[in-house]
Amino acid sequence: MTGGGLLVAGTTSDAGKSVVTAGICRWLVRQGVKVAPFKAQNMSLNSFVTREGAEIGRAQAMQAQACRVEPTALMNPVLLKPGGEQSSQVVLLGKPVGELSARGYHGGRQQKLLGTVLDCLAELRGTYDAVICEGAGSPAEINLRRTDIVNMGIARNAGLPVLVVGDIDRGGVFASFFGTVALLSPEDQALVAGFLVNKFRGDVSLLEPGLDMLHGLTGRRTYGVLPFRHGLGIDEEDGLRVSLRGTVRESNTAPPVGEDVLRVAVCAIPLMSNFTDVDALAAEPGVVVRFVDRPEELADADLVVIPGTRGTVRALEWLRERGLAEALVRRAAEQRPVLGICGGFQVLGEHIEDDVESRKGQVEGLGVLPVRVRFAREKTLTRPTGEALGEHVEGYEIHHGVAEVMGGEPFLDGCRVGQTWGTHWHGSLESDGFRRAFLREVATAAGRRFLPAADTSFAALREEQLDRLGDLIEQHADTDALWRLIESGAPQGLPFIPPGAPA
Repeated sequence: MTGGGLLVAGTTSDAGKSVVTAGICRWLVRQGVKVAPFKAQNMSLNSFVTREGAEIGRAQAMQAQACRVEPTALMNPVLLKPGGEQSSQVVLLGKPVGELSARGYHGGRQQKLLGTVLDCLAELRGTYDAVICEGAGSPAEINLRRTDIVNMGIARNAGLPVLVVGDIDRGGVFASFFGTVALLSPEDQALVAGFLVNKFRGDVSLLEPGLDMLHGLTGRRTYGVLPFRHGLGIDEEDGLRVSLRGTVRESNTAPPVGEDVLRVAVCAIPLMSNFTDVDALAAEPGVVVRFVDRPEELADADLVVIPGTRGTVRALEWLRERGLAEALVRRAAEQRPVLGICGGFQVLGEHIEDDVESRKGQVEGLGVLPVRVRFAREKTLTRPTGEALGEHVEGYEIHHGVAEVMGGEPFLDGCRVGQTWGTHWHGSLESDGFRRAFLREVATAAGRRFLPAADTSFAALREEQLDRLGDLIEQHADTDALWRLIESGAPQGLPFIPPGAPA
């Protein structure tokens, strides 16, 4: 027996597909439905390692948490990790299989993956009562429809009803809804059941006439209007949205426990990956996390974090171009706290030998940690556990660089020299006891009268966030109609809206 399904598409990127998918998943699991998430193809530098050692998008891992199930490679069979403007690493069923240009991927490779994608979806639907699929970008990308395997391509092949999400906070949501449907072929339009408005501010009664007119124009209903809520973003897929100078990670609203706040500056390096590592810091009362790209912005920071990157050598060049490299070296010499994670750890070393990622051979690092890095063709994908600062730590590793540590104090398979710390472990700051111990060390070194809260549980905060997403769906969507879609498919007889897809 095949379980029910639904594809959550969007009028644009960042319309709220990931959040809505997670919310529907959490609402369903609270109703006793055995549910799983699915995204056929994801383009993201923010990834996660499953227990079996497979790399998938972090958004799908978080959606699996919303479903209260363990994430697997089946939930995100194709992951594209950009390495620049023109090419991406292709990760298939959790393992890298090569680099391809956008032209090469869309020119044939993508369509060849359709069978694998459909097999993964079929396996999930054979195991779960329902599978909630997330699309990518917009389903009306008419230049890409022929090779599409993530939007209408998957919906058509798997017979999935489609719910189109629009971000009304951006404006133009009615035109976006109408235009999305009107640019699809008759066969694709037949699967588009209706719409969901996201991020609405104000009186819904003022919106209702427009929704009625949209129904009249398209023959399709609106399944809910979700109000705007702060702090509901699950792990984002696109690091570019937080790489702009001055972006602040939303912090816990509780006041600081100690007398001082702790200021964290995160270097917004190119091709930044797993930037959500700092979310656990932002969850601490009294910790302010800010993304920066100028050396003067490090001056008042109590901790500087260099996050992971898909381009370690490019990140080094960028740090030097910006004057940040000199500021980081000076900061390390002054015993002011610096934390490098994964690629950020690698740039702090003595030199990097890279014939894999940048193919630039041996490159000098910042030289503040006694580490030499050699890039291997095989990618390390593990879920390590260990101890640091007297506390249990869990994390995950995603890297080609192999570090040879030649000194310093051991630190999570990396090392520490003075107040400069480096590790390949992503996610380590989510271990509450370790995070508190680390922040106490940072506060002491920075001379701040900051105290971490004794009861902050990052896992509990994530659960609360997912429950809030489930509440949004339960309280502001027509859940009976949504369940009918999931169980029975798109309504019959939906009208065709011209002009349809171009030939």
